[in-house]
Amino acid sequence: MSTPTLQQIASHAKTYGFLYNSSEIYQGLQAVYDYGPYGVQLKKNLQDFWWYSMTQLHHNIVGLDAAILMAPAVWEASGHLAGFHDWMVDNKDSKKRYRVDLLLEEQAAKWKLAGQEQEAIQLSKKMDDFLSKEDGDGLTSLLQESHVVCPISKTAHWTKVKRFNLMFRTEIGSVANEATKIYLRPETAQGIFVNFLNVQKSTRLQIPFGIAQIGKAFRNEIIARQFIFRMREFEQMEMQFFVPPEEEQAWFDHWVAKRKAWYSTLGIPKEAIRIHPHTQLAHYAKAAVDITYRYPFGYKEVEGIHARGCFDLQSHANHSGKQIKYFDTSRNASYIPHVVETSVGTDRLLLLLLCHAFTQTTKDNTPRTYLKFPPPLAPTSAAILPLFKKEPLIKQAQAILKQLQPHFRVAYDQSQSIGKRYVRQDLIGTPYCITVDYETLEDQQVTIRERDTMTQQRMPIGRLKDYLKEQLHLERLISN
Repeated sequence: MSTPTLQQIASHAKTYGFLYNSSEIYQGLQAVYDYGPYGVQLKKNLQDFWWYSMTQLHHNIVGLDAAILMAPAVWEASGHLAGFHDWMVDNKDSKKRYRVDLLLEEQAAKWKLAGQEQEAIQLSKKMDDFLSKEDGDGLTSLLQESHVVCPISKTAHWTKVKRFNLMFRTEIGSVANEATKIYLRPETAQGIFVNFLNVQKSTRLQIPFGIAQIGKAFRNEIIARQFIFRMREFEQMEMQFFVPPEEEQAWFDHWVAKRKAWYSTLGIPKEAIRIHPHTQLAHYAKAAVDITYRYPFGYKEVEGIHARGCFDLQSHANHSGKQIKYFDTSRNASYIPHVVETSVGTDRLLLLLLCHAFTQTTKDNTPRTYLKFPPPLAPTSAAILPLFKKEPLIKQAQAILKQLQPHFRVAYDQSQSIGKRYVRQDLIGTPYCITVDYETLEDQQVTIRERDTMTQQRMPIGRLKDYLKEQLHLERLISN
């Protein structure tokens, strides 16, 4: 069984209604995607499972849905206005724009493959040093001395390296000369930090406790590629966990272990997940790691876990003039809590699941492709299929559909041969197909076909609801 390419995954996702290029009839919009019927349901199922894992299974984690638009002072306090940028460079021949760090990383990877291990290490060290020092001139020189060429023009005719702010700007107000410049949020975390006091007072939660959120964020990426791995409009699922200052490292270690283990509940093998510690930390951070997955283009970040200290709450206290402290009755002391953050890219997680689920095998010398989603997460839970397009079978099948619809995501299909309908359900990842035949009219039993093994069993119609509930409950993923 060969490993699928990203191109195969993207093509399958479009053909079978998971993802489309945004505004495709107008030549599309680069790095922006629309979720199709099966993609939007798969994303919702992933979000529901993350929310279930994070809030329902933890008595001390609550939810929040902060607004996308926030006061500009928020981004000044957080440091985004001054420091949220990438370093860009243009090739004079191809007129294409690139992120400098990605160009240098690719060059280091090429040298490593060519056996130039030390040169690759030195290049990475110099790049990290210049990035940490915000040294654009140093990056310009490093680009030239490393003989990096444009992937399109194959030339090294570069402009000077410059900063590129990643935030999208817009205006609020109906009168142009009175409008206020605001920003689409580049991350969801700040909405949690500015609501820390509101949430704590409303819920009366005692530290340690967490605030979870799922929401959109926007970044004006210089270059976005690798399908939905890097987009300009994306979704985050994150939780900020507030702890006593002296317990920050212990809770950081706790959440690294817990979040890594969570991926096994999705059926992801351990060797496909790696923990990548950050060598360069933000000035306020004590520790940071990425949880990476083995995508077709290599191990890349799907989730970040960071020990953020008290930087965010302290910054908002300083800029707003409001005291943001917590009175700890167990210590009889007030302090600014420290924060451990866990942030998952929803779209990257969905891409992870698509890559893992995409399965190509051979059965009886016949090639077979199917999406091996965990049954509780599949966009369609079950499909009701009358064996033939005959009125008595259709009537019985639709009666079963009506019975199951309030409880499960159920599809109905009566066109084409039963074999072709099985294949279609395989290609969208439906775990169970329920076939109604002439025997059903006599004994009130149906045939259930299981996607992965293709095995079939007869089952009374009256037992279908309980059987599917048992197979499709989110709790089943945790227990496995």
